[in-house]
Amino acid sequence: MILNHIWGLYAHPKEEWQTIEKRHESLSYSLIHILTVALIPTICSYYATAHIGWTIGAGDPIKISTESAQLMAISMYIALIVGVFALAYLIQWMAKTFDAKPDFVQALELAAYTATPLLMVGVTALFPVLWFVALAGMIAVAYSVYLLYSGVPIMMNIPEDKGFIYSSSVVTCGLVLLVTLMAATAMMWTMGFGPEFIA
Repeated sequence: MILNHIWGLYAHPKEEWQTIEKRHESLSYSLIHILTVALIPTICSYYATAHIGWTIGAGDPIKISTESAQLMAISMYIALIVGVFALAYLIQWMAKTFDAKPDFVQALELAAYTATPLLMVGVTALFPVLWFVALAGMIAVAYSVYLLYSGVPIMMNIPEDKGFIYSSSVVTCGLVLLVTLMAATAMMWTMGFGPEFIA
């Protein structure tokens, strides 16, 4: 069943990582997982920005036009999927340094399941109050980092001490990837691709 590891990653992550490592699912399975879970923040953000409006402080909710929200939602969906694939590539690329030899599907599984809390927290966009979404986002980031640290030694079949350094390297690369994505977004906005706000 698609998404059948999600509950296990929250309830008993180490045991679930061992189950994932033993099964070695196909590329299509991991792809379906990513494509499905990435819909959560995309749809919720679209609805919040176009129909509910974001509340920042005590002012009126800020909305954008439906067309702008659609364009941003599509861009976000593509960026999330590309981001997970880029993280998988970095995981596989760094593996040689730590005496691990994962294939791309293993690296993609690790990236996809590690990113799952970050993607699922997108449901908080349906209550678009900045402090609430930011707090939920920080909790999701912390849990994703925990999943990465607990999953790397199991998925890459390396000792825990090497797994800690490997995970730290992946976290660093992930942060660089995130900053790059944010910088690209800011550049696009300054080039005239920003949203159209409505009253």
